[in-house]
Amino acid sequence: MGDQDDGASESTGEQIDAAEREAARQRLLAQAEAERIPPAETTRAVPDRRWRRGR
Repeated sequence: MGDQDDGASESTGEQIDAAEREAARQRLLAQAEAERIPPAETTRAVPDRRWRRGR
Protein backbone atom coordinates (compact mmCIF):
# COMPACT_ATOMS: atom_id res chain seq x y z
CA MET A 1 0.00 0.00 0.00
CA GLY A 2 2.85 2.37 0.72
CA ASP A 3 4.00 2.15 -2.89
CA GLN A 4 0.60 3.16 -4.13
CA ASP A 5 0.50 6.18 -1.84
CA ASP A 6 3.99 7.24 -2.93
CA GLY A 7 2.98 6.93 -6.57
CA ALA A 8 -0.12 9.01 -5.98
CA SER A 9 1.84 11.73 -4.18
CA GLU A 10 4.45 11.83 -6.95
CA SER A 11 1.70 12.06 -9.49
CA THR A 12 0.06 14.87 -7.53
CA GLY A 13 3.41 16.64 -7.17
CA GLU A 14 4.05 16.31 -10.89
CA GLN A 15 0.59 17.67 -11.63
CA ILE A 16 1.24 20.66 -9.35
CA ASP A 17 4.62 21.27 -11.02
CA ALA A 18 3.03 21.08 -14.46
CA ALA A 19 0.28 23.49 -13.39
CA GLU A 20 2.88 25.93 -12.00
CA ARG A 21 4.94 25.72 -15.21
CA GLU A 22 1.85 26.38 -17.32
CA ALA A 23 0.86 29.34 -15.13
CA ALA A 24 4.38 30.78 -15.44
CA ARG A 25 4.27 30.24 -19.21
CA GLN A 26 0.96 32.08 -19.45
CA ARG A 27 2.32 34.98 -17.36
CA LEU A 28 5.38 35.25 -19.62
CA LEU A 29 3.23 35.19 -22.77
CA ALA A 30 0.92 37.86 -21.33
CA GLN A 31 3.90 40.05 -20.38
CA ALA A 32 5.50 39.63 -23.81
CA GLU A 33 2.24 40.54 -25.53
CA ALA A 34 1.85 43.63 -23.32
CA GLU A 35 5.39 44.78 -24.17
CA ARG A 36 5.17 43.94 -27.87
CA ILE A 37 5.80 46.80 -30.28
CA PRO A 38 3.42 46.84 -33.26
CA PRO A 39 5.19 46.11 -36.57
CA ALA A 40 3.94 49.39 -38.03
CA GLU A 41 6.03 51.28 -35.47
CA THR A 42 9.20 49.29 -36.07
CA THR A 43 9.17 49.51 -39.86
CA ARG A 44 8.38 53.21 -40.19
CA ALA A 45 11.21 55.23 -41.74
CA VAL A 46 12.40 58.09 -39.56
CA PRO A 47 14.78 60.69 -40.96
CA ASP A 48 18.14 60.72 -39.25
CA ARG A 49 19.30 64.31 -38.92
CA ARG A 50 22.87 63.31 -38.08
CA TRP A 51 23.53 62.54 -41.74
CA ARG A 52 22.38 65.90 -43.03
CA ARG A 53 25.31 68.07 -43.98
CA GLY A 54 25.17 71.81 -44.41
CA ARG A 55 22.57 72.44 -41.70
